[in-house]
Amino acid sequence: MPFAVSGSTTFVEAKGKKVRGRVYPWGVIEIENPEHSDFVKLRTMLIAHMQDLQEVTQEVHYENYRLQKLAVEAKAGAKAELLIDSTLSRSVDGDEMKRILEEKEAELRKMQELMAKMQAEIHKN
Repeated sequence: MPFAVSGSTTFVEAKGKKVRGRVYPWGVIEIENPEHSDFVKLRTMLIAHMQDLQEVTQEVHYENYRLQKLAVEAKAGAKAELLIDSTLSRSVDGDEMKRILEEKEAELRKMQELMAKMQAEIHKN
């Protein structure tokens, strides 16, 4: 249902009374006169349903927005978070740390030897 709404913050004289309205060449529009404007109906409806509007805004619109943002952030940070959590959750003592480092160094040596063999093969051909 469309509303015919006009608004004003100025007071004008109409029929010997000061009313909030607008003056036009054809006459005065009284903002709070239901024959001239639906402003009073719209204002009453908005004030009466303000709590509903606030709840819908909070519970529906804001929560949807928040969930979308959290989903984007979760996707971006999930891998890093999992890596940090798994690293922090493992308690490694000094001996185990040495063993892990030695394994990594052995793995690096194997990779370097493999790279050297591959480069030798490439240079042969």
